[in-house]
Amino acid sequence: MSDVPADKPTYYHGTKADLSPGDLIEPGRASNYGSRKTAAFVYLSATLEAAVWGAELAVGAGNGRIYVVEPTGPIEDDPNLTNRRFPGNPTRSYRSRSAFRVVGEVTEWAGHSAEQLGRMRDHLDELRRRGVEAIEE
Repeated sequence: MSDVPADKPTYYHGTKADLSPGDLIEPGRASNYGSRKTAAFVYLSATLEAAVWGAELAVGAGNGRIYVVEPTGPIEDDPNLTNRRFPGNPTRSYRSRSAFRVVGEVTEWAGHSAEQLGRMRDHLDELRRRGVEAIEE
């Protein structure tokens, strides 16, 4: 993992994309989730746990990857996971209309059990059946 100054929070992005340090993760591309609409935002978290879910649930072939990223512009609370669902942002999940720069990769992380992943996928399928999509304001 890349060295991150102690006075700055470490931010993570979970995906299945194969990226390198210096690459940008930008809005305007197909989303990693759901119906793969063009993403108006990019998402990150200050918790490794949220990034693990992102890496495991992202669409596409290949293994999940977790990158250490730095925002290139302002970030805001992710309304998909804050206030409406988890008041106070305990997942420390954020979004931005600006790119994130990859500064490193977490290569050792533990995924969820097959049972936990199955329950989460069932929950997401149920939301899709009810027409619930991510908030993209």
